[in-house]
Amino acid sequence: QVQFVESGGGLVQPGGSLRLSCVASGRIRSISVMAWYRQVQGKERELVAWISNGGTGNYAESVKGRFTISRDNAKNTMYLQMNSLKPEDTAVYYCTADGSSLEYRFTLEQIWGQGTQVTVSS
Repeated sequence: QVQFVESGGGLVQPGGSLRLSCVASGRIRSISVMAWYRQVQGKERELVAWISNGGTGNYAESVKGRFTISRDNAKNTMYLQMNSLKPEDTAVYYCTADGSSLEYRFTLEQIWGQGTQVTVSS
């Protein structure tokens, strides 16, 4: 069974930095696109950044220039370096991906991790 586990969240002051990690596991054969989403309670989950298998990153306008997405294909791991954090970045951050395991294909937004809480506050 394919699973995603996020880590690295926490409490940080405005202007600070955090690095999130997402590890995919479960007899994975290949992963193409990986993505970070975030959700504030009572609001819809929103796409933050996504990255291709080749390492090309794309970003929501709200985080462009502050966040950097990367991945280590050998470790089935994705990262999100978040700099110059703002209170409006406070949310639970989730990862998801598109790919295949030895048993089945999975698509973006089909499987989610448990999320990691990021709180930006003084």
